Amino acid sequence: MSKIGISDFCYFWFPAKLRQLEINMKDEKLNRRKLLGSTFALGAGIAMAGVARADETLKACGLTPAQTEGPFYPIQDQLDKNTDLTFVDGRGKKAVGEVVFLKGVVQDEFCRPVKGALVEIWQACHTGKYNHPSDPNPAKLDPNFQYWGQAITNEKGEYHFKTIIPGAYPATSTWMRPPHIHFKVNLRGFNELTSQLYFKGNKFNNGDRILRSLSREERERVIVDFVTKADGRKEGIFNISIKSI
Repeated sequence: MSKIGISDFCYFWFPAKLRQLEINMKDEKLNRRKLLGSTFALGAGIAMAGVARADETLKACGLTPAQTEGPFYPIQDQLDKNTDLTFVDGRGKKAVGEVVFLKGVVQDEFCRPVKGALVEIWQACHTGKYNHPSDPNPAKLDPNFQYWGQAITNEKGEYHFKTIIPGAYPATSTWMRPPHIHFKVNLRGFNELTSQLYFKGNKFNNGDRILRSLSREERERVIVDFVTKADGRKEGIFNISIKSI
């Protein structure tokens, strides 16, 4: 048997090692590409999941639909414009009508509470008459009803009012407007919202042209179910979503 010298050993060993190193480097590059590809795919998946969640949040916190301001927005200032419309300071009597408590949260399009928003409401009294010089309704005004109120949302975005269910009134000879409450929400950094709230189950809802102009989903956002609580109070929740600028 012939002996293998150092030169022969180097001849066979070094090329083999170099080939093995080359193979290892190729495998390492391949694994690195796989790792980078997996990382990219994971990142893209997380990003897409984030977008999907954002879309779901937007859908869940869909903006409150805007509706017409109507012709009877208050034009005469009043000293008493707090959150209790059933009583006017300086007068000893309460407003006529069924008392209801209205509360809710003002939030942005991502369901985050909006602090410091000005929430205004105005409505007709129990006879369907607005305290406005342009209202042609011959019904009588209620001198003990406030007609217009304001609230500022707290740090949780909450607001509340005490009022009465307004009366229905004829908009035309063939159109009765159902009981409704007008809303206007303002805060710097957000688009102003003007809308209306309706009372669930009222017989005039289905025939109202303004309410019917909304989609079914939008109508559900502005029709409120007032529920009688254990203490006898009738309470409704109207959450409002406004869009940031």
